[in-house]
Amino acid sequence: MAQQAYMTDTDNGDSDPERRESRIRRLFGRAVSGWRGDRRIWRRGLVTAAVALLLAAIMAAHAHIPNAIGNLGSLTETFLPWFGVLLPVLLVIALARKSATALIALVVPVAVWLNLFGGLFSDKTGGGGDLTVATHNVNADNADPAGTARAVAAAGADVLALEELKASAVPTYEKALEAKYPHRAVVGTVGLWSKYPVSDVKAVDIEMGWKRAMRATVATPSGPVAVYVAHLPSVRVKLEAGFTARQRDKSAAALGAAIEHEKLPRKILLGDLNGTMNDRALTAITSQMRSPQGAVGGGFGFSWPAAFPMARIDQILVSGVEPTTSWTLPATGSDHLPIAARVKVDTTDS
Repeated sequence: MAQQAYMTDTDNGDSDPERRESRIRRLFGRAVSGWRGDRRIWRRGLVTAAVALLLAAIMAAHAHIPNAIGNLGSLTETFLPWFGVLLPVLLVIALARKSATALIALVVPVAVWLNLFGGLFSDKTGGGGDLTVATHNVNADNADPAGTARAVAAAGADVLALEELKASAVPTYEKALEAKYPHRAVVGTVGLWSKYPVSDVKAVDIEMGWKRAMRATVATPSGPVAVYVAHLPSVRVKLEAGFTARQRDKSAAALGAAIEHEKLPRKILLGDLNGTMNDRALTAITSQMRSPQGAVGGGFGFSWPAAFPMARIDQILVSGVEPTTSWTLPATGSDHLPIAARVKVDTTDS
């Protein structure tokens, strides 16, 4: 009888809502590894919290990082999107340290990064447009120039720009592209292939000592467009010198001045600028033109290096025409990915 009473008391205890809630609370407490009621969660992870806030400050104030020492500002801006990779790392550390302080601090860099780059993940692509353009740094050491030319032409661009053309390979590119592009012009190491007539071709002096930029008028069905093709000097990251980009910066300023004095209202720049849209060194160009990738593209559109793209240093920039979509093309035999965009030249109805 006593045993029966004991069992009844146990059953009543299991059905008691207060005791059940207490048991759930204990289980939850074990699941979160003792966070509940632990005052140390506010004292732990202070270093992680400080790193999170420093990361937020760097991203928010990147334009104020000086270039005086090793072009540190430009280097930061080139790889600015990759600062987001540090965010999940800090999250894991904060969770492992059981630090509420670090978790709260982490909200700040997450908000800054999303403010800078969150919009790139929304679908902004649109339809329409009457001109498709593409550009590709084909790599002077490309082992298959004909295959590269055919691959890029398959994208269906009306106007195609190629950079880093090796003189001995130019005939190969011309032969591979002549069926689709009856009009062409090559100046130094850059070239332009077009389905529409090309005129007023001239080299653009970007103060390098040899020809790596050109300008031409393309007579599209919707009106003439000034098309610039450029390959700005390369940059290097060196431990002893930092981000060496002085010649690139000088050439960018010269190219920006040439575009500024362009008489035609419709302008398109195609090329390898060896810099991203965030890099202040390209302000002479980017302040007067906009990127279809940023306006109507999807994602970051990284183009280099082709094996594992980390930055968009190949650019299509426009002024006086309306971009409708932008995308990255499949890899070729080059160390860069080709990129393309579609624009509306006739904007009278816009």
